[in-house]
Amino acid sequence: MAGMKRFDQKRGLAAFLANLRRLPDTLSYSIFRHGRPRSERGRSQAVFSSLFLHLHPTRVHVRTLGLTATFGLGIAALSFFIILLVTGILLMVYYTPSTELAYNSMKDIHYVVPSGRLIRNVHRWGAHLMVIVVMLHMCRVFYTASYKAPREFNWLLGMALFVVTLALSFTGYLLPWDQLAYWAITIGANIASSPRELTDALGITQWFDPGGLQKELLLGAGEVGQDALTRFYLLHVMLLPIVLVMLASVHFWRIRKDGGLGRPQAEQTSGAVGQAPDLVPPPGGENDKTWSLMAVVRDRSAATDNEPGDTVATWPYLLRGELVVFMLCTLACLVLGVLYDAPLKEIANPNVPENPAKAPWYFLGLQEMVSYSAFMGGLVIPAVAMVGLALIPYLDREAEPAGVYMSGRAGRKIALQSLAFAVLLAVAWVAIPVNFGWLRNWFPGIPQIVIIFVNPGSLLTLGYAAWSLVILRNTGSTRLGAIALFTCFVAGFVVMTYVGMELRGPNWDFYWSRSHWPVH
Repeated sequence: MAGMKRFDQKRGLAAFLANLRRLPDTLSYSIFRHGRPRSERGRSQAVFSSLFLHLHPTRVHVRTLGLTATFGLGIAALSFFIILLVTGILLMVYYTPSTELAYNSMKDIHYVVPSGRLIRNVHRWGAHLMVIVVMLHMCRVFYTASYKAPREFNWLLGMALFVVTLALSFTGYLLPWDQLAYWAITIGANIASSPRELTDALGITQWFDPGGLQKELLLGAGEVGQDALTRFYLLHVMLLPIVLVMLASVHFWRIRKDGGLGRPQAEQTSGAVGQAPDLVPPPGGENDKTWSLMAVVRDRSAATDNEPGDTVATWPYLLRGELVVFMLCTLACLVLGVLYDAPLKEIANPNVPENPAKAPWYFLGLQEMVSYSAFMGGLVIPAVAMVGLALIPYLDREAEPAGVYMSGRAGRKIALQSLAFAVLLAVAWVAIPVNFGWLRNWFPGIPQIVIIFVNPGSLLTLGYAAWSLVILRNTGSTRLGAIALFTCFVAGFVVMTYVGMELRGPNWDFYWSRSHWPVH
């Protein structure tokens, strides 16, 4: 019996050591189901069998891995969101969403909590960079015609993600509960209540007040206070992140189902039917590949022209690129977080308004237009712009391969012309009211309803629309007309944001430099 016991102990120890040696393989098998990927088939199975990696295709086109194909902007936006998620959870540990305690908790994070200042700085810079990258990503998708069929719905998802990104950044703006946050949100709330300008002019505000309703829905009350802070906190840390994750998941999934990222179609080579194009073969050791007759098909599927010889396995080529982008985004946030502190002004005081009181930078263009007409600048023009952007894939139905920037030489020419026109018109739009005033200065008795609809913002929008119609008529191309209009709005947004950020001072007056601001 003793000998058998010693034999069992030796066998058990040997089995334990064998299991320990096989631990990497058994662990990877339990995760990937097909073991550690070591072949093309194994890499495809690893992607196909993973819930998160299944959002990717098992193979991707070699042209989409180039830097200029996408500049990694979509992955960069997701990377910044992950950074915000991690740093936001860390900040939640020490933050108290109360008007009495929020500011002190921010000071504790900034001055007392170990690494708290860096975490807050990284969070703030990540938020700004995410907004910028999402905007650039939309520009990239538009200028490469990647919104065309079959990707129309994914463009709408991208628009929704853009709105949610702005909402996330906006709701987080109030949480420090300092003067900068309080008055920035106050300006944003006033933009939301802008329809009151029209209802006041018509004398119907006491019966019909959509502006007041929008402001109350945003703040939970008539002014910024505890109700607004609680509402913004819940939106920022719970509802909006959930919505963004859901939309982003469908967005990435639709990229796969719509045939992958937009790219120029491969040039067809002459030869026998069914012969694969003479392209660079995928890595893997096999330079000669033949395709069965089943590969020669005619269909409308997005993946029909995606020859196997033009693709590489998602694992590791695409995943490696995504990891590099994530590392670069993290590095950018860390460097900016070390060099520049997130601002923290005095505690919020409703009785001491900031002068100038400015909205978050991405709303400064709206604030500039609102300064001329609250209703048109705060509601009508943004609504028209968003609807117009959403309808682009359904109004521009020209057949065109995705992936070519500006649709070639003609598109680049139209874009440069539109850029020059848009900048000149936007500068004139600012310069004329600053130097000569506007209708109220010229005609003191003019009805307010005229001031509402005839203002620099609405005229600028009509000017951009007229320019795109001229391009459409001269070229006969809806794509070139869309390039003209989109370029005008992007240039106008940049000019207005710069004016609001750098050239507007106390009382929203125009100053060439901050050194010219009046000294109190």
